[in-house]
Amino acid sequence: MTGDGVARTSAPADEHATQTVEIGLATLYRLNTFPLLHKNFLHFLLNTIALVPLLERFESEHGTIVTTLLFTGAFGYLPGGLYTLLEVFIFRSNSAAVGASVWVFLLLSTEAIKTYRQNPNFTIAGYSIPTWTTPLFVMFVIHFLVPQTSLLGHLCGAGVGYLWGLGYIRFLAPSEKILRWIEGKLNLLGRIPHYVSVDQKTYGRYGVLPSTSTGGPRVGPGRGAMGAVDGTPIGPVGSTQRLGP
Repeated sequence: MTGDGVARTSAPADEHATQTVEIGLATLYRLNTFPLLHKNFLHFLLNTIALVPLLERFESEHGTIVTTLLFTGAFGYLPGGLYTLLEVFIFRSNSAAVGASVWVFLLLSTEAIKTYRQNPNFTIAGYSIPTWTTPLFVMFVIHFLVPQTSLLGHLCGAGVGYLWGLGYIRFLAPSEKILRWIEGKLNLLGRIPHYVSVDQKTYGRYGVLPSTSTGGPRVGPGRGAMGAVDGTPIGPVGSTQRLGP
């Protein structure tokens, strides 16, 4: 898994890379196109291998429309814009960045936050390490082992991923009411193979399926027992029942 190339790429790639001094109103599209460009085929191949399973998992949780909108919009503009601002105003540099590894670390960070909520720490040689730091460790290892990688680009992607995982930028996703209206009007479920609709998502919108409890016996996901006979639960008890793997 290689990183965002900070060395100047070929001329065609530069037209769509985040070359900081050339970013303006007429070239804002570069903040969205730079993850699609790669320095060479090996760079592209390794990033694709790392990205596809993470992207598929994100789509299964949030749906195809949300995934498409975020990765053609905010998940390009936010890390790309942050990278540009830091390069121009803090580091006074002009490094062109390309590569989908910014998305890889964005998604790794969202997964790290989910893991942290279930298992806050892991132990190495007697030291307790927060699980949310795992993408940072991988990032630094790659930075030192792989030449011409952009640590700043990876950090910007990870930062946006942490914000999404913590819920601070979830407002970027459209409401489910709007998504259902679009899906119904365009018949996306019937037209697009393997399409993940709003009602087919694995875990529900924010990771836990909403539910309510009632006073009588009931069977199905919800808060409290799934069902009871004479006050004895006959299914799992809890407030965070999940459907899916």
